[in-house]
Amino acid sequence: MSATRAAAGVGRGYYDRQRELQAFDNTKAGVKGLVDAGVTAVPAIFHHKPDPLPVLQPDAATATIPVIDLSSCARREDLVRAAKSAAQTVGFFQVVNHGVSGDLLAETLAAVRRFNEAPAESKRPYYFRGNARKVRFSSNFDLFQAPAANWRDTLFCDVAPDPPRPEELPEAVRHVMVEFGGAARALAERVLGMLSEALGLARDRLAEMGCVEGVGVASNYYPPCPEPDLTLGSTRHTDASFLTVLLQDDMGGLQVLVDQGGEGRRGWLDVPPLPGALVINIGDLLQLVSNGRFRSVEHRVMANRSRDTARVSVAAFCSADVIRSTRVYGPVGEPITSPDGSDPPLYRSITIHEYLAHFLKKGLDGRHTLDHFLLQQQPTPTV
Repeated sequence: MSATRAAAGVGRGYYDRQRELQAFDNTKAGVKGLVDAGVTAVPAIFHHKPDPLPVLQPDAATATIPVIDLSSCARREDLVRAAKSAAQTVGFFQVVNHGVSGDLLAETLAAVRRFNEAPAESKRPYYFRGNARKVRFSSNFDLFQAPAANWRDTLFCDVAPDPPRPEELPEAVRHVMVEFGGAARALAERVLGMLSEALGLARDRLAEMGCVEGVGVASNYYPPCPEPDLTLGSTRHTDASFLTVLLQDDMGGLQVLVDQGGEGRRGWLDVPPLPGALVINIGDLLQLVSNGRFRSVEHRVMANRSRDTARVSVAAFCSADVIRSTRVYGPVGEPITSPDGSDPPLYRSITIHEYLAHFLKKGLDGRHTLDHFLLQQQPTPTV
């Protein structure tokens, strides 16, 4: 069955899934290509099972996404306290007055939009599945292993420690991609300093561990979706990073899985777009080295409900140097773990390569990647 027939609902549930995935990938046009072709129904390869968890309305009884003002007049101890609270609970917070130019943020979003809305033939040379190129365009990095594909296309660029040559980047984003990655990296170092102090460590301890040596920038494009209730922009997952810095446009769509205060219920909470803000979230590797004190929380992105406007976001994943790093990462020791055994390590020590091999093999399948590295099932400690 062709992708067109599957999209129209012909034989839905009775089709060769692998064949349809390959047919979609062979177009090298991504989801945007389906929309440009006039698709009016979401193809079966994008169908997700309904999520039973509710979408929560923010109120006094519900967890919220904190906003931290990094302006120079803020007291250091207040910033550390706010970052610690957010990292321990919801795992996400937004930062304002962060020092990254508003012009750079606006132009980064505009450049990503220009790239994705250019003719398909101009994007195909960058279409590549795998990690052998520094710059690669694709739809769903885990297309062939995920239970369902996401309604999203992505331009990914490794910007640190070795940025691509200008000619390796598409012309539309050539002037901003590396600059945005550098700005996000500097902000991540600043935030890691606060989080290091929140753990009782020296301000530069986490940075010295190589937590921001490597930066990959994922520019995500979410085309309008004809049946947004059938699919997602991104499956629920945690991030394969130490820290993620995210730039949203004004359409939002990001949701975080939180515990509803006092009721024992879990649900999805919107991360509302704030003009000029950047979203920070804890990644799996920071949860590991903090021995579970900081939480890498599951999140997802809803399919785009707009009839005519695409949604854009840009995420900088800050981590170790995935090419050269041989460092072994584990709970960092006192005061994170106690020599008397009262606060034992939750996770075994691993290399960045070991972590990524497992993450890439499983894809965004709804399971927490870190569970694979638990020494034994234990409750998460509190500070």
